[in-house]
Amino acid sequence: MAAGVAAWLPFARAAAIGWMPVASTPMPIPPQQKNKDQEGLIILNVSGTRFQTWRTTLERYPDTLLGSTERDFFFHEETNEYFFDRDPDIFRHVLNFYRTGKLHYPRQECISAYDEELAFFGIIPEIIGDCCYEEYKDRRRENAERLQDDEEMDMNNDVTPVNLTYRQYLWRAFENPHTSTLALVFYYVTGFFIAISVMANVVETVPCGTLPNRSKEISCGVRYALAFFCLDTACVMIFTIEYLLRLIAAPSRYKFMKSVMSVIDVVAIMPYYIGLVMTDNDQVSGAFVTLRVFRVFRIFKFSRHSAGLRILGYTLKSCASELGFLLFSLTMAIIIFATVMYYAEKGSAGSKFTSIPAAFWYTIVTMTTLG
Repeated sequence: MAAGVAAWLPFARAAAIGWMPVASTPMPIPPQQKNKDQEGLIILNVSGTRFQTWRTTLERYPDTLLGSTERDFFFHEETNEYFFDRDPDIFRHVLNFYRTGKLHYPRQECISAYDEELAFFGIIPEIIGDCCYEEYKDRRRENAERLQDDEEMDMNNDVTPVNLTYRQYLWRAFENPHTSTLALVFYYVTGFFIAISVMANVVETVPCGTLPNRSKEISCGVRYALAFFCLDTACVMIFTIEYLLRLIAAPSRYKFMKSVMSVIDVVAIMPYYIGLVMTDNDQVSGAFVTLRVFRVFRIFKFSRHSAGLRILGYTLKSCASELGFLLFSLTMAIIIFATVMYYAEKGSAGSKFTSIPAAFWYTIVTMTTLG
């Protein structure tokens, strides 16, 4: 500032006496105009939406597009503004980063579009604030998994190559039943038997009257044991054939066997085969009754036939940390209130809260029903 004023003093003295020397170089820029050019307001036109900010605000981050001289490539002399053919809604958050130094993720915006805007303006997403970073990572992971599924679906929907081996053709038919009529028929048949198996597992526990010379009611599974056994055998045979065919056709049998759906398939049919080799020993029969509970896992086989269930699975997987924190918070609340109830009722005659674990049930029911 002082240097600029000193440069103007000789010209001011000359003007006072009516004489102006001839200079071989251009006159220096006045101090007020120099500050106006360097620190003045600039206009950013983003697809018709105009934003105004200080030049020094953008130059805080010289490694980005707006903070470097690269922005001059987008300057229009006719309108005296910088024009960017980008999304104005997301640009609001980009400009707020230059103003406040904090980058936030707008939850209502598409994660892919947001990443594209950050990449265009040269802003790395790792500087997103702690308030938004976890959600940003979760949304980005969900989007990557969804894009991968879409790519696999597109590959499966492509025209079937002529030189496929029988094993590759069989695996393609399992993963995308719409490739052939036979695969589509097998797809619906397995879905039908899954539904029949789940309904039979429920109906066999319904009371079906009494037998002669007995007063106690028995379940339909006991009264019509042969019919339910035949139905269960047919379902298990279908499930076993499906599992073996998938195992034979899998590109990597080891990865297939350790996958979640493969484990569900094994757990769903395991009780039947264990029951065939069991004796009439009461202790062994009691263990078999316990194993029959695993037949309910057959309902998860529907996830092979439903894209919605697979999306639900991906959602739960991406929210595992949040759900874990929720369960941890509920557990802490149950322990705290159960402890309070125990010591509040301690010493009272006829109290049901004989210990802190005994008060867990009351606390859980109160929290989940009455709030």
